[in-house]
Amino acid sequence: MPERPSQPVTELLVEWSRGNEAALQELMPLVHAELRRTAAAFLRRERRGHTLEPTALVHETYLRLVDQRRTSWRNRAHFYAVAASLMRRILVDHARRRSARKRGGGVRPITLVDVASRSRDEAPELLALDEALAELEKLDARQRQVVELRFFGGLSQQEIAQSLGTSVSTVERQWRLARAWLFRRLGRASPAPLPAS
Repeated sequence: MPERPSQPVTELLVEWSRGNEAALQELMPLVHAELRRTAAAFLRRERRGHTLEPTALVHETYLRLVDQRRTSWRNRAHFYAVAASLMRRILVDHARRRSARKRGGGVRPITLVDVASRSRDEAPELLALDEALAELEKLDARQRQVVELRFFGGLSQQEIAQSLGTSVSTVERQWRLARAWLFRRLGRASPAPLPAS
């Protein structure tokens, strides 16, 4: 994340939580560049030719953030964590819609020749990862949060600890355990590699 004072962002988040809509208008220009970088990072992990662009993903995230009025924003890291989570959900929803269309949701049937000539689609990998994260949440909700904040949100271990109100060593342990579980669970699906640190 860029080095910028978090105080103005945090103050605006608190004001927004209190119902000050003008604070949201001031906040968005301050966080737009970081949200766009996060969106671009998400999309780099997607299949080639993905129909969403980083700007469109940021705009969709913004629309969903506006609905988060009741969230008590703790700090800048919490905001970026929620935004990253929303981006992941948007991409998963997009992949599900795409997958549903492929199964016949109003689209003409395709032949085996058509299937053989197409390149491998990576949407199933994102759906498999989403299903694995849902399973992980049932086993350990905190580990799922750590994965989401680290892998999707791009937060450092210190930022995750701050966001979750825990220690860095706890985050490191949960990250290692969650990564190991996900690699075992997704071993057959060949997911995009999770960052090592």
